[in-house]
Amino acid sequence: MAKKFDALREKMSPEARARVEARAQEMLAEMPLNELRQARGLSQKMLSEVLHVQQPAIAKMEKRTDMYISTLRSHIEAMGGQLEVIARFPDGAVKISNFADLDERHG
Repeated sequence: MAKKFDALREKMSPEARARVEARAQEMLAEMPLNELRQARGLSQKMLSEVLHVQQPAIAKMEKRTDMYISTLRSHIEAMGGQLEVIARFPDGAVKISNFADLDERHG
């Protein structure tokens, strides 16, 4: 199998190979919250203690597809990270700054 893939890759243009590699890196950089938590070596219990909620609340939040940015920010910060909201356009990316002081206004 590996030989067939290598042969196919060799037939690709350098531009196509670069696009495939870039997409592969994007996919590696994307993951659901539960996988991010696990990759950071944290259990739901540990995160629930930091956020002062019950463990089932963490499980429920990790399954959600829609949530407040403040909720997501708290979850990311509890894992030791920082949340940034970025809008990507064909001509570039823009960091949305409205949410930078979210905790100060609602804390």
